[in-house]
Amino acid sequence: MTELVHRIAGAPISWGVCEVPGWGYQYDAETVLAEMRAVGLAATEFGPDGFLPDDPADKAKTLADVGLRAVGGFIPVVLHDPSHDPGPEVASALEGFVAAGATTLVLAAATGQNGYDDRPVLDESGWATLLGNLDKLASLAAARGILATVHPHVGTMVENAADVDRVLSGSSIGLTLDTGHLLIGGVDPVALTVAHTSRIRHTHLKDVDASWARRVQSGEVTYTDAVRDGMYRPLGGGDIDIRTIVSTLEQSGYDGWYVLEQDTILPDRPSDEGPVVDVRVSIAHLHEIANSLR
Repeated sequence: MTELVHRIAGAPISWGVCEVPGWGYQYDAETVLAEMRAVGLAATEFGPDGFLPDDPADKAKTLADVGLRAVGGFIPVVLHDPSHDPGPEVASALEGFVAAGATTLVLAAATGQNGYDDRPVLDESGWATLLGNLDKLASLAAARGILATVHPHVGTMVENAADVDRVLSGSSIGLTLDTGHLLIGGVDPVALTVAHTSRIRHTHLKDVDASWARRVQSGEVTYTDAVRDGMYRPLGGGDIDIRTIVSTLEQSGYDGWYVLEQDTILPDRPSDEGPVVDVRVSIAHLHEIANSLR
């Protein structure tokens, strides 16, 4: 793939577009995609169901018409239930990936519940099912020319350090390094990057106010409330060492995407420029890091 500055992509969640019911005001795709292109992003993840057209050809055309490449997308799917086969659901989603020329499937181990404020505890049988499904779905995606990764995510079955360790030791699937969700889940994203660089195949760059993350970890506030109150910050405005993470990946030969994600909840449509202001700040910070690595 090309140099770092040409591998910076966006995600609709930075504009508050999310699959969780009642999350907040939802921008339309036309506005979000136009703003992505205007700030110089090269590509985008697909966003939740209904954000882009369901028909694979229409989805591809929508992105092509605004000059954005398709990264792929975040697919939350139940992986731990032995009575549920996630294969057909993922196979259907992959049709849109292939049609749009997308490269990366980002799997989250959904709980089967709405939202990300609570999760059940898995027994050994549940873990065996989850790990087996990860490798099965990775093979399913590879057969279509798509790279599958697993995304540790707050409020899913793969959230904290013990969960991540089980995935790394019990499966062969690549990892989506989501710097924010890892920190909030109690994982040091810098240490993980250094220790497991070769497993990182996709990257979501987030910056986080660590004091809010600790309040989520302790149960003082819910994840949703923390997002609403500004836990996520533009790159360079939080407590995550984005520079070390990016430099470690680049020095290792990583050639994947850097997807900018600042999870946002909007109570109403903003009367000013809105979330794109923070997106510009994050792009500028990542460009500065890229320039320092040359």
